[in-house]
Amino acid sequence: MSRITPAVQQRSHAPESEILARLEAHGVRLRPEGAFGTVWDYWVVRAFFVACTGAVSFSLGPFGLRGIAAASAGFLIALAVLLAELRLHRATLSGLVGGAFGAILGVSAALLVTLVISRTNEPEPTKSFLEFAALFSFGYLGLVLGASRGEQLQVDGLGGLFRKKSSPVESVKLLDTSVLIDGRIADICDGQFMEGVLGVPQFVLRELQMVADSADPLKRQRGRRGLEVLQKIQKMPQVEVRILEGDFPQAGDVDHKLVELARRTGAKIVTNDFNLNKVATVQGCSVLNVNQLAQALKPAVLPGEPMRVLILREGKEQNQGVAYLDDGTMVVVDGARRLINKSVDVIVTSVHQTTAGKMIFGRVEERAEQPAPMVRQATAAGRAPE
Repeated sequence: MSRITPAVQQRSHAPESEILARLEAHGVRLRPEGAFGTVWDYWVVRAFFVACTGAVSFSLGPFGLRGIAAASAGFLIALAVLLAELRLHRATLSGLVGGAFGAILGVSAALLVTLVISRTNEPEPTKSFLEFAALFSFGYLGLVLGASRGEQLQVDGLGGLFRKKSSPVESVKLLDTSVLIDGRIADICDGQFMEGVLGVPQFVLRELQMVADSADPLKRQRGRRGLEVLQKIQKMPQVEVRILEGDFPQAGDVDHKLVELARRTGAKIVTNDFNLNKVATVQGCSVLNVNQLAQALKPAVLPGEPMRVLILREGKEQNQGVAYLDDGTMVVVDGARRLINKSVDVIVTSVHQTTAGKMIFGRVEERAEQPAPMVRQATAAGRAPE
């Protein structure tokens, strides 16, 4: 474990992605150092705005006020603006667009009303009162009604006008302990069938280290194999391995922590553990199962197709022989009990898919002395003597 730690730590300083930002939002990593200073910067700017408003009001003396009264009026106006700002922070984009559109329509309607009022014979104070009342009333009604109905607007396309163009979201895949020990993930990555970022949580590394330091020789060998596979993947130039900080003590064991991390970040889990696959699927997480990939890549065998196999042992039923293909698929051959340790031509009669894998049933070809036009070779541990 000591040999892999420097390389692991070096890769952990990769640029932050959107997935890592989700981790920070859920408390997996510490917040940035500048966050504390940024909050205080906002309050300093607000205090400066209030002070400037009070100073300008003190010097100009609006509404016939002088001295402290004029400064107090400026402070009240600044506080009203700050309260409006705090309220607008909670507004959605559709609400802002709807409110602005409604306010424009309300002011436009108020202008039409003022044109009508200006042509009446009412006294000038009454006209001014009616004009200001129409302006504020229609503007307020348009703002409130537009903001309340703005949720019905489809403004998703306007989001790009108010923010910078974001980079494509990285596809992060979390590697389980079992898939690292299995080792086939290295061949999949070497064949460039795995895209995106491969994430290895710290608790998975700790479990690998515990297995590698086990007193049991078999467990120790499995743990070291997992670390070697991880180191092999890190050396591939086309693959980015990222070590993810953080832990979920309340989640329990490593499998539940992995599912919780995938659920919070939207990442996919790469595993060959059947139980972890089921638990993650039930909780809505995407799972890439190496065993399912291996099953899908097995060559298709159809009934009636000939093949040549080496009978290794007796079957459970009478007069049955058992052979195995190169990928470990069991072939049960009727009438082959007397042909143990011999290579024979068989005809496939049926294929059954079980939870343990695929099973092929066949029978000995009647004219075994004639070679089949298309023969599929299947070998076992060694070749039987002639």
